[in-house]
Amino acid sequence: MSGMRAFSGARDVHRALRDRGQQVGLATVYRHLHILAERGDVDTIHTPSGESRYRLRASSATFHLTCRVCGLAVAVDGTEVRDWAKHVAAEAGFTLTRCAVELTGLCPAHSGG
Repeated sequence: MSGMRAFSGARDVHRALRDRGQQVGLATVYRHLHILAERGDVDTIHTPSGESRYRLRASSATFHLTCRVCGLAVAVDGTEVRDWAKHVAAEAGFTLTRCAVELTGLCPAHSGG
């Protein structure tokens, strides 16, 4: 996934690894992508069909707004959301270790505007 700019599915990552000569199973790719997502090292979006897609995290304060029709994903600043989540966690005596927010809507091409 090094240098990965666009979101890729697990099968895409698996194919790229195999093309580089890596002998790795698809289940292993899914497992590692899940671990990376849990650690916050990759961003995850879900396509309208329900497929998870992954991309190396560019910034810890970035979330993605994904079109429910075409799957277009754009990065949006999530600083205020992350600050709010830290505040809520602190009020409950927790230390926030991960903040996952899924934002979906309709892109300009599908919103009629």
